Amino acid sequence: MNTWFCRAPDGRITLTLHIQPGAKKTELAGLHGAALKIRLAAPPVDGKANQALLKFVAETLQLPKSAVSLKSGHNSRRKVLEVLGSEVAAVAALAAVHG
Repeated sequence: MNTWFCRAPDGRITLTLHIQPGAKKTELAGLHGAALKIRLAAPPVDGKANQALLKFVAETLQLPKSAVSLKSGHNSRRKVLEVLGSEVAAVAALAAVHG
């Protein structure tokens, strides 16, 4: 059972993420406990990492950036995102697409 994401009855999908800012490149990095780990090339300064995260998740799920929002963890490595308009299968595949 995946514990890093859940789907609400209204179709919204909540993702629990562990973020590593300042990495060499932005990429999915597999599971980190009960969260999906994402390495971000952006530094954790002035919200740059948060903006890069929203853009990366939206592009990866082939959604407009407006479909992804940061719900909690603005100043933390542990973040919770809300995604609208994505299929559960596409979200579940994120954990399998790490390098």
